[in-house]
Amino acid sequence: MDRILSADSTPIAYRRRGEGPPLVLVGGALGTAAADAPLAALLAPRFTVVTYDRRGRGASGSGAAGGVAGVRREIEDLAAVVTAAGPGASVFGMSSGGALALEAAAAGLPVELLAVYEPPYTPGASGLLLKARASDRLHRLLAAGDRAGAVELFLAATGVDPATVDRMRRAPLWPGLEALAPTLAYDDAVLGDGAVPAERFAAMTARTLVVCGGFSSARSRAATRTLAEALPRARHRTLTGQTHEVAPQVLAPVLADFFARDVYARQAS
Repeated sequence: MDRILSADSTPIAYRRRGEGPPLVLVGGALGTAAADAPLAALLAPRFTVVTYDRRGRGASGSGAAGGVAGVRREIEDLAAVVTAAGPGASVFGMSSGGALALEAAAAGLPVELLAVYEPPYTPGASGLLLKARASDRLHRLLAAGDRAGAVELFLAATGVDPATVDRMRRAPLWPGLEALAPTLAYDDAVLGDGAVPAERFAAMTARTLVVCGGFSSARSRAATRTLAEALPRARHRTLTGQTHEVAPQVLAPVLADFFARDVYARQAS
């Protein structure tokens, strides 16, 4: 992997593959660039796809990334990767990576085309209460060094049933998830209080595709519609039969159609 220095000199590792207009993929919680490889491989025939290890993950450095300051650092990391990707880069964000991509665009990241898949906002009174309780418990678990508990909390919050969590704890992937547990605080911070920050997003100029799965939870589907309504230049798409764990082979053609059509239309104008 290549590396680029973020604004605070933290090294951020990234990988480039394919040929065509540049497209940066931003991963979600408990993931590294390796998790984005299947989607990147499907997009590479039409785009120069750049995947990267977010701060504190994989081959990237950690630096300080807590709270509001941490969100600012992650925005700087993404800006550095977008610069490395090349002029006119588009961005796709998965789950909390989508929330990070949106925050970056709202902060002035020069991206004209943006797509996100189910950023896990929790709007509404009950959702905000749920997020507040989960955030409090997450930080208490991490402060106590209970990485397994933090991962279990995250998995439960994303709808993974207890039996599946128990099987995962006995699987070879579990130590890797525990190693990434401290970065859950970064994802928690980028989501704020759980509400869609409509006022901050109202000034965004990027054309945005907001995608959800037809079999995702009702809360997730409703949140994506709330998000799409808050963005000035957004459209919404539901992928039939998909959940939050969307199949790359289903998602890739949707992203390719959105980015390629809009990129070439922009170039022709």
